[in-house]
Amino acid sequence: MKKRFTAIALAAVMLSGCSNSAQQSGGSTDTDVSGEISSTEETYDMNKETFYKANCENVKLLGRTFFDGETEKLYCALSGTGVEFTFTGTKCSITIAGDGNSTNAGMADNQARIGIYVDGERVIDDMVDKKEEVYEVFQSDEPREVTVSLVKLSESPMSTIAINNICVTGTPIKPVPNKDKLIEFIGDSITCGYGADDPDKNHKFSTKTEDVTKAFAYKTAQALGTDYSMVSFSGYGIISGYSDGEKKVTEQSLPQYYTKLGFTWSPNGSFKPSEIEWDFGKRQPDIIVINLGTNDDSYTLDKKERQEEYSTAYTEFLKTVRANNPDAKIVCAFGVMTDRLFEYVQLAVDNYTAETGDGNISTLKFDVQKAEDGYSADWHPSITTHDKAAAKLTEYLKTLL
Repeated sequence: MKKRFTAIALAAVMLSGCSNSAQQSGGSTDTDVSGEISSTEETYDMNKETFYKANCENVKLLGRTFFDGETEKLYCALSGTGVEFTFTGTKCSITIAGDGNSTNAGMADNQARIGIYVDGERVIDDMVDKKEEVYEVFQSDEPREVTVSLVKLSESPMSTIAINNICVTGTPIKPVPNKDKLIEFIGDSITCGYGADDPDKNHKFSTKTEDVTKAFAYKTAQALGTDYSMVSFSGYGIISGYSDGEKKVTEQSLPQYYTKLGFTWSPNGSFKPSEIEWDFGKRQPDIIVINLGTNDDSYTLDKKERQEEYSTAYTEFLKTVRANNPDAKIVCAFGVMTDRLFEYVQLAVDNYTAETGDGNISTLKFDVQKAEDGYSADWHPSITTHDKAAAKLTEYLKTLL
């Protein structure tokens, strides 16, 4: 993995809060690629180095994140969380704080993995293995306008990060505008991109080979030009996590964390996402795609009473999703690794509609992965399979959008 590191000690101007006046002062300046600045109110010293906090005033927040007003850090846990911003200048660095696993040698393959992009190109791909590290993201001899994105590539159970600050030389940073639509994806390891960078089905899980941007959900959002939010954990299901077929793994049921910021075994300081209620009023998704059942299937097998239990619990989960997202279109998709439970997904939706009268919901059956398309670690979908699933889902969602 490509790693760029530099230590920077600079005088700081700290910007925090999300007031309208602060947003206006940070976003009223027009710039062009030559670095020339036009403003009716003020000009900026293009040689000035300024620190910014990763709050909603300064950056676009990707997915479910949490800005702590006391520590002035932005915490990212779930897959795909991060920030995106633009500025015109010559330098940019981002300071990241690792969690408890970051300095644990025994967790070297399961620490947080991040990707940092400049104008859509990934310039940094790194495992966060320090308590704090400064990443030099961009440097240019002449000022130019750039868009910088930081995306957490790995999932939350064993990895979290905090963005301490962003330093730029040039104009103030400003959030990239929201796209017209937002899709929320609720899922498991398939949504997380488990093993996406490891085309060996005999290998086991590692965050080092996990990349949410190579999974079907992220690719679908990219294809449709929408914003996204991921709520996904490897091994989790509706009533049971991955099982040996005998024991129901209830502690790995995703619905218990849906209304929270997330879940992790590796808190970052005092940050524990499972103790933070998610504010559904921030922005309502236009579409919600649920892809849960692969892990339940390892427990339900062909046992009808267990399959029906799964379906009943799925119906109840749909009520929770709807209560928090009254206007979203809900799509219950299933079938990438196995389709055995699909009829019970359909049953859950049918029962939900019959009970509530809510017809703003539908199902989509994916094609089961094929041997000729290859596999990733632990028999997970290959990149080819993810591409096929994304193409099918994209075409379906176009009819809803």
